[in-house]
Amino acid sequence: MKDKNTFITENELIAGLKNGDQEAFRILVERFRKKVISTCMGFVHSEADADDTAQEVFIEVFTSINNFRGDSSLSTWIYRIAVNKSLNFVRSAGRRKLLSLFDSLLSDDNLSANEPLSGRESCPDDGLKKSDQSRALQQAVDRLATNQRTAFILRSYDDLSYEEIAEVMKITVSAVESLIFRAKQNMQKSLYGFYKKNMQ
Repeated sequence: MKDKNTFITENELIAGLKNGDQEAFRILVERFRKKVISTCMGFVHSEADADDTAQEVFIEVFTSINNFRGDSSLSTWIYRIAVNKSLNFVRSAGRRKLLSLFDSLLSDDNLSANEPLSGRESCPDDGLKKSDQSRALQQAVDRLATNQRTAFILRSYDDLSYEEIAEVMKITVSAVESLIFRAKQNMQKSLYGFYKKNMQ
């Protein structure tokens, strides 16, 4: 039997949610769960906390669906809720942690040709412990302004386009580009400082 989730359109899903259809809610969770948890993990670090936050996101979507006017896509609206719930968790719990993206952050896939990391060739990647790398990355991200951190997480964790991030954050594409560029620069400076301390 073909999965109904594969065929139901976004409009049908929204209509079902507005009618309080539990099957529509199941499909919603199945369709967006992975991405929502990924977004939450970018802020809260813990799988258990990400699961709890994601559950709050879906409850909020279900209870607030009648407020959705279709000015953006359903996925964009859900991302906004996920970001807000995650930031609320970070503020209330006082926890500012991220998944370790140490290696991928410094990889060519995540750095454009015009954003080199000074001294990168001399960085002793292999000699650093993963725990130290995770802590250094966490501290680097903690220093970012909220908007920079949000844009960076949506780009690096969820692989959203600049246009999609602009919709989620309700800013222009050029503002997103600037935020991500500054976030990478600031994080690279912090991480290079960490490298210098560990080169002995």
